[in-house]
Amino acid sequence: MEIKEFIDKKPYVIAGPCSAESEEQILQIAKELKGTADVFRAGVWKPRTHPNSFKGIGKDALKWMQQAQLQTGMKVSTEVATAKHVELCLDAGIDMLWIGARTTVNPFYVQEIAEALKGVDIPVFVKNPIHPEIGLWLGAFERLNKSGVTQIAAIHRGFYSYEKLAFRNDPKWELPIRLREEVRDLSIICDPSHISGNASLIEDVSQTAMDLNMDGLMIETHNKPSKALSDANQQILPIDLENILNNLILRDAKLRDEAFKKELFAYRSQIDFLDTKIIDLLNDRKNIVEDIGHFKNKNKLTIFQIERWFDILKNRKENAKSLGIDEQMIAELFELIHKYSILTQTKIMR
Repeated sequence: MEIKEFIDKKPYVIAGPCSAESEEQILQIAKELKGTADVFRAGVWKPRTHPNSFKGIGKDALKWMQQAQLQTGMKVSTEVATAKHVELCLDAGIDMLWIGARTTVNPFYVQEIAEALKGVDIPVFVKNPIHPEIGLWLGAFERLNKSGVTQIAAIHRGFYSYEKLAFRNDPKWELPIRLREEVRDLSIICDPSHISGNASLIEDVSQTAMDLNMDGLMIETHNKPSKALSDANQQILPIDLENILNNLILRDAKLRDEAFKKELFAYRSQIDFLDTKIIDLLNDRKNIVEDIGHFKNKNKLTIFQIERWFDILKNRKENAKSLGIDEQMIAELFELIHKYSILTQTKIMR
């Protein structure tokens, strides 16, 4: 995949309202963000869950974006979901585009957008699909790249979860890390607004993104957040954005000197040793699981014993709590271990 770098600083900041609501609103926010944000963003078309929700102004709002461009000198960006959106944005001179999570999930829509961009190497950001499917994310980059788009970056906005979480969308930080392993040169922007769903959590999520060496932030910023026509809870004032950025701690991703390298290597060696022990213990556990499988098969017992599973989960979580370890992490770990224990016993009983 051919990717040209267009993000030239860290953190690269994209900010502006969730939706373009009026020309006055757009110009006021853009002027307040000048000098703080690198790119001004606003949703012109809004893909909404409910038909009666505010769906955006549409193409008329592109004129407001042009004015923001002219009056502030900032680059401007908006979301596209169809080939027609792309055509209108190109005609209006929009500098950058992004593909939303609901569009990334559908290869047909992404292909239409990619074909509309043939011959136009404009920067395009691709948000992760709603559900944690990294293949769809990668597929979107590939489709754009095959159409000649080389200025591509990812936006990590979190993933839908059926569980009740502190966040609107589950960050699943391991997935953007995996994405970077798959496409080394790809820049990744974090969207703390959609991950948080709550203005009070945006600073913490932003810091985590920087700690994980992401390249920038897309933060929804409004002049009157409580009055916003969409996603009011997750938008902040321009002054709040400035404070968040000033408070960010930007850590060095590279090892600075020999003494630092040696100390970090010592810690990592301890982790490697413990990880090896964990794998050895898991192998010992697997051997016992196989013995249990043979025993159940011989005595015509069912594989899944629900009372035993509930007992395992309860005891392991209590043990974790007593040691000050995150109970949810332990629950997820043992759910995975239990899943493969069931699969191991199933093979034996075939």
